[in-house]
Amino acid sequence: MTQTVSLGAQDFAYIRENDCFLVDKTDFIREWWENKDAVTLITRPRRFGKTLNLSMLECFFSIVYQNRSDLFEGLSIWETREYRDLQGTYPVIYMSFANIKGTTFQSVREGIIQSLVRLYGKYAYLRDESFMSSQDLEFFDSVRLEMSDTTAALAISSLSDYLSRYYKKKVLIFLDEYDTPLQEAYVNGFWKDLVEFMRGLFNASFKSNPFLERGLLTGITRVSKESIFSDLNNLTVITTTSEKYSTQFGFTQEEVCRALETYGLESQKEKVKYWYDGFSFGIQKDIYNPWSITCFLEEKKFKPYWVNTSSNEMITSLIQRGNAETKTIMEELLEGRELITEIDEEIIFEQLSKKKNAIWSLLLASGYLKVSNVEVDEHTDRFVYHLSITNREVRMMFENMIKDWFSNEDVPYNDFVRALLRDDVKEMNHYMNAISMATFSFFDVGSSSNSQTRPDRPERFYHGFVLGLIVELAGRYRISSNRESGYGRYDVMLEPIHNNDLAFILEFKVFEQGEQTLEDTVSAAKKQIQDKQYVCELKANGINPERIRCYGFAFHGKKVLIG
Repeated sequence: MTQTVSLGAQDFAYIRENDCFLVDKTDFIREWWENKDAVTLITRPRRFGKTLNLSMLECFFSIVYQNRSDLFEGLSIWETREYRDLQGTYPVIYMSFANIKGTTFQSVREGIIQSLVRLYGKYAYLRDESFMSSQDLEFFDSVRLEMSDTTAALAISSLSDYLSRYYKKKVLIFLDEYDTPLQEAYVNGFWKDLVEFMRGLFNASFKSNPFLERGLLTGITRVSKESIFSDLNNLTVITTTSEKYSTQFGFTQEEVCRALETYGLESQKEKVKYWYDGFSFGIQKDIYNPWSITCFLEEKKFKPYWVNTSSNEMITSLIQRGNAETKTIMEELLEGRELITEIDEEIIFEQLSKKKNAIWSLLLASGYLKVSNVEVDEHTDRFVYHLSITNREVRMMFENMIKDWFSNEDVPYNDFVRALLRDDVKEMNHYMNAISMATFSFFDVGSSSNSQTRPDRPERFYHGFVLGLIVELAGRYRISSNRESGYGRYDVMLEPIHNNDLAFILEFKVFEQGEQTLEDTVSAAKKQIQDKQYVCELKANGINPERIRCYGFAFHGKKVLIG
């Protein structure tokens, strides 16, 4: 009889006690313990087994689970006597910030405070012990909802002290999804306040804590050391490009094949690979998202599981508000091309909208991009990464995200596309001006901190619009932008896949001083298409010149003229 697939179960004890489906990752216990790192931060995309693995560690090490051999019998870790003797021998402090979300600093701070109060409630029995001094009791009782920032910062280290005295042994501290509140702070604009609050908590808990045996944190991103780990020089950081623990989060090809065979789905291996494979950690390729695989084993349907489990608000905002280069790269990625770039895995949230390549680092850490190859630049000696969209599931997420940008029924996006395909210039002008009035600032205005943003520059808006065209016309046109053809770089080219469709070259220009009317700007755009011979690429690809349409787009503020 096959094991029950329990969707969403992240409690290791519950899964083992109820004989639910589980891929044996207990070698993670051995690998982490034998590395002997003082404090470890492991970053992995969401739903990649971080919470389950920390729950497994708690069940293995915590004195609360002493003599619970039933939880590990038959698993890899139980084959070694020294680890059987180690099980259930340490005091463990386990916390999770996964559900600490809010739109204000006060709401997020309150969530962390409540977690600390609940933690102290779990160990309330310590208060009655004889070793607790009056000062200890006073501090213990001060850990309440009204506590100060100073008390909150010392709460975990003080609890470590009490537990180590009670059990005569230093403690293990596990913190799951440490960066969830930080992402909330970035999106909602209270980053500095939260960083200041969390820095004190983290440093007291993991740096200056003499009662700490070892610590382990998990999250999605590696937040910059200057943000909250400024004094933590004992921190070992494991990212998606690190070799350590490369097979301990997510399912390997072998593990997926074994699961599919167990549930009678071995005939679906190739399609499962197309949909859910593609993640890589270190040099380990072919890592599958465990949430998607588990859901597929239960539902036996191919659809997006992982990408629909949480909001992608931050990713959407960064791409939507990104500059023309960002949108051009997104076009190429959606076309199946690679991005070759350097990556800085230390995410500096306050620089995400400013620092070049920061968004691609975030997309890689979040699992939306995969590494296909890594090279060393012979001139700079720096690592250069080849990145592409991870798999079908992620590609569908991006396609749906872009469709949502153009889903306002009151704005005639589709009408403009239909007018373009009909070669109806009058209707194109009518609909494009309606679109520009309704959505120009939606795409063109960057973050409020960017004082250089000018509302009369169309690049961001139109590259965002090109992304919409890609989704709208996928399968009918090959759409590219800002590419070389002839003697220059055109703005947008639509090359038809079918012989009976027209081809289009679109050139965008802003009305400039010296031009009398928008008609002059249109003429300048069309002259550039002719002088630079942008049609060369289409002709070289066998497109009859009679089927090629060249349009100049002129802009002045939110006014548009197409000719």
